[in-house]
Amino acid sequence: MRDNTQTPEAQVAQKSKISATGVQVHYGDTHAIKDVNVEIEDKTVTAFIGPSGCGKSTFLRCINRMNDTIDICRVQGKILLDGEDIYDPKVDPVQLRAKVGMVFQKPNPFPKSIYDNVAYGPRIHGLARNKAELDEIVERALRRGAIWDEVKDRLAAPGTGLSGGQQQRLCIARAVATEPEVLLMDEPCSALDPIATAQVEELIDELRQNYSVVIVTHSMQQAARVSQRTAFFHLGNLVEFGDTDKIFTTPEDPRTESYITGRIG
Repeated sequence: MRDNTQTPEAQVAQKSKISATGVQVHYGDTHAIKDVNVEIEDKTVTAFIGPSGCGKSTFLRCINRMNDTIDICRVQGKILLDGEDIYDPKVDPVQLRAKVGMVFQKPNPFPKSIYDNVAYGPRIHGLARNKAELDEIVERALRRGAIWDEVKDRLAAPGTGLSGGQQQRLCIARAVATEPEVLLMDEPCSALDPIATAQVEELIDELRQNYSVVIVTHSMQQAARVSQRTAFFHLGNLVEFGDTDKIFTTPEDPRTESYITGRIG
């Protein structure tokens, strides 16, 4: 039987999919993230914007413990996913990353077939009992990645043979194949041409029906197009966080306004 009694902070966080409190990140002597507090809602696209080196990607990587892989990195504070502390010693980072999928800046398909790229996660997490179930999972993920119609007749072909935009949609399909609840995207369109970018942006809008999507982008236009909530980072601080329309039209902090109008960045 699961114990449903929750701490008061878990109850507060329950309204949010992800709740971060007092998050600090150090790389050796460098203080990269300073006391970040943020609530990320479910079935919403949240954009992290800010100048290069402001901490937005570092903070994104805290949400699925990718920073654990960097020896000199130290993360403090609390990040709750559905009210549970993801940095609790009992939490297995591998299982966490099945729930919190990630798509990187450059498309990085495995040197395997299109089918095996998508089947990889479900296989290692034991999500399919047989080949028929795995086929179903692969098809569903490729449909969610909006690439099924383009690849359904060549699933045995290498994923690396696709165009850049197709590779990125394949990577999104791979990320959703483990049925995650959160999808992190670190500048997913920066290596893509405008047409492929438009396709991925359209896909992000569809994905929020099923997932909490968090996207780091250097493009303010992209943040304005795809997100409902925006967080502005500057020099490791979360300066301002709120509804995207408000951040872009009537920001409260002069630093946000300076960045959006192009005076800093």
